[in-house]
Amino acid sequence: MNSATRSPRMALDPAPARPSLQRRRLLQGSALAAAGVLQPSWAIPSASLPRWPVRPVRLLVGFPQGSSPDEIARSIVGPLSLALGQPVEVENRPGSGGHVAAAAVAKAEDDHTVGLLPSGHLTVARLMQPALAYDPLTDLQPVSLVATAPLVLCISPQLEVRGNAALRAVRTAGMAWHYGSPGAGTPFHLGMEILKAVAGWQALHVPYPGNPQVINALLQGDVQLALLPPSLTIPHWRAAKLPAVALTCASRSPLLPGVPTLSEQGVRGFDFEHWHAIAAPRGLAGASVDRLAQAVSRVLRDQRIRQRLLAQGWQATGSTPAALARRILRDVDRMRPVIERQQIRSA
Repeated sequence: MNSATRSPRMALDPAPARPSLQRRRLLQGSALAAAGVLQPSWAIPSASLPRWPVRPVRLLVGFPQGSSPDEIARSIVGPLSLALGQPVEVENRPGSGGHVAAAAVAKAEDDHTVGLLPSGHLTVARLMQPALAYDPLTDLQPVSLVATAPLVLCISPQLEVRGNAALRAVRTAGMAWHYGSPGAGTPFHLGMEILKAVAGWQALHVPYPGNPQVINALLQGDVQLALLPPSLTIPHWRAAKLPAVALTCASRSPLLPGVPTLSEQGVRGFDFEHWHAIAAPRGLAGASVDRLAQAVSRVLRDQRIRQRLLAQGWQATGSTPAALARRILRDVDRMRPVIERQQIRSA
């Protein structure tokens, strides 16, 4: 992919000069005192940021209430509203595996609609669905990472191998071993296919309707391997029912203390995470994007928010728009060859 011709916005636009920070804080503090409201320090906007938003912001989520993306969004909208000085309202737009919401963000023209989107919707969605109504690399612009999570390599408890011995066993088993995933094109499928290429594995794919069914298949011994989200893995792991062999991230995670990374166990050069990020329509002004990104990053530094997300199976991870753009391009570069070689198409 030529990042010079088809890449998300890589450079930050300079913010216009604003009134003095002291004056803005004084005015804001007076209004808050009159209302009897005390704000945390991170809720005070920087003087260098533009006057945006001027009305409530809609944060579209492509999944129903109670889903993991919905929980992430609702964990941050309260403090984000304070940080921006305008309400941020979650609007659930489920449908087409989350693509209905992503397309609505891409087509929004009101300057106050953004989306919390999963990694695949910002990277390889168009590669796996050529007829998709939007192209994430041209119709959306990155704002900020919000939450990341490694995938957990788990093996069936029916097997007699554990830890590093399991990694040796899957290599020697060839196509005799099978792995489960919640379907073609999901991070759990793509992550395993990339891992197979790096580690020299040949395990065959068995799709299931969702990760709960994958876990049942592991517990029963119907499949031998799977990459799973921490949120679903942790209860089984803590109960010693599901062996967690390794994490797919570059360094150990507080989500599963004591579980080593694949790199620590000899699978070099492998780093794969699932993540959610805020994206905006391509037409939203760069200064407004930067304003939102800085507010998100400040909110995610709050320890209460970090602990709330950790309890949901996610690590709080703010970023600049440029850093998110680089991550998007890196993920596309890693996943594109697998998608094109195997002609993977998502439902």
